[in-house]
Amino acid sequence: MGDAILVLNAGSSSIKFSLFADERAGLALVAGGQMAAIHTSPQFVARDASGAKVAEKRWPAQTQLGHEAALAHIVEWLKATHGERYRLAAVGHRVVHGGAEHAAPVRVDAAMVAKLERLIPLAPLHQPHNLAPIRALLERSPELPQVAC
Repeated sequence: MGDAILVLNAGSSSIKFSLFADERAGLALVAGGQMAAIHTSPQFVARDASGAKVAEKRWPAQTQLGHEAALAHIVEWLKATHGERYRLAAVGHRVVHGGAEHAAPVRVDAAMVAKLERLIPLAPLHQPHNLAPIRALLERSPELPQVAC
């Protein structure tokens, strides 16, 4: 079983994801996709490394999944389709604002989330949504390394 890294880009109404495997030649894309319209009419689409659609799911209109449920669906799909071949070794997150102290990737724990939460006034439309999956994964899998970029 090989290691894989999940990369998440959480926005106000979507979560985009890519799963990369640690191969001999470096990181290789395994799958990617997104959960869109997570507060209105959620839609999940996943593609393989060649870009071919391999999964799709739509929820009824007016369904409000939110970030935690959307993330849970992504993680469960990844486990079901790639869990026998890859072990999730780490998660990387796109975060809009790191302030003056954090201009480079940083390991995330509860204390770092608290620091990033204090920066919400600098990016109020993005920062709360960027932090939602980080918090969810800290609760769900506290041993899983996470990095904010």
